Amino acid sequence: MYNFCTLFDSNYLHKGLALYQSLCDVCNDFHLFVVAFDDLCFNTLQDLKLDRLSVVSLTEFETKELIAVKPTRNRAEYCWTAGPSVIFYFINKYNLEHCTYVDSDLMFFSSPDAIFKEIGTSSVAITEHIPDGPEMLAGKYCVQFVYFKNDLDGMKALTWWMNSCIDWCFARYEDGKYGDQKYLDSFLGLFNNVYVIKHRGAGIAAWNIQLYDFKVPHKIEYKSQLIDIIFFHFHGTQINLNNDILEINVITSDVDRYLEVNVYYPYLDLLSQIYKSYLNRNVLSVNVKKRNFYKRIIAKMKANLKNSSVVRFIYFDFFKVKYNGYEN
Repeated sequence: MYNFCTLFDSNYLHKGLALYQSLCDVCNDFHLFVVAFDDLCFNTLQDLKLDRLSVVSLTEFETKELIAVKPTRNRAEYCWTAGPSVIFYFINKYNLEHCTYVDSDLMFFSSPDAIFKEIGTSSVAITEHIPDGPEMLAGKYCVQFVYFKNDLDGMKALTWWMNSCIDWCFARYEDGKYGDQKYLDSFLGLFNNVYVIKHRGAGIAAWNIQLYDFKVPHKIEYKSQLIDIIFFHFHGTQINLNNDILEINVITSDVDRYLEVNVYYPYLDLLSQIYKSYLNRNVLSVNVKKRNFYKRIIAKMKANLKNSSVVRFIYFDFFKVKYNGYEN
């Protein structure tokens, strides 16, 4: 069985349920463990009684260490801080042999079997933002799919990451750190049996879509090879449901028609199913709307903001950091 865990609040409930349903559609043997970050989210998930999902409340999950630093972090930073603790909590609560943290804004297009076969006997596995590409401000590796085995090497790395995030986890670049994510850059040097996932279908997102062609449904073409999309990371997409019209607000101008048809519209169809089946909301039509990135950045630069403020704008507003209460 594949054990996955994540965290989200009621603002991300639709996406968290879409993650769950996408796993149900492609994976025969998995369980998703969720920490609900508000009462509405917790009560909704409990009432749904989903077969392959277990939920705990924030009150049950939070440790004294997390509670102590909570006032020092904004909402997004606190969720980043709590991420490694979520993995640690479920591994210990259920004595899991392994557990993989997944962001709640993922959609699985095909079975994760290929990823786990690749991970093999490794104790830790991580994914790159841009495979074989330049390092991003937030780190070379992405906290979107992070695997830990419940063994000496895996728990050593997880415990270090958890304690590091409790000690420092902010939305700024400082002394080689950035949020929860830059810590992953140290894994290969500090710990044994760490593996970097090579499968090109794992972790496709706005920051690397330019590498691929999306003309074939559920696949990418890369260097003349067709590769299954395992999961797509919809980070930076705003979802709105107004007047029974479900719209995804895409943040990049690089989205072509093939990507719309074969990736974004399937996600909208999945979300439409979630709203109808789980959240009792009617959806009559779906639509992809593109946002103009360049005009917004230029406007911010003209406002004479300090560099740190510009970075925060780009990461929080443009890339739409999760759990900030911005979405409907």
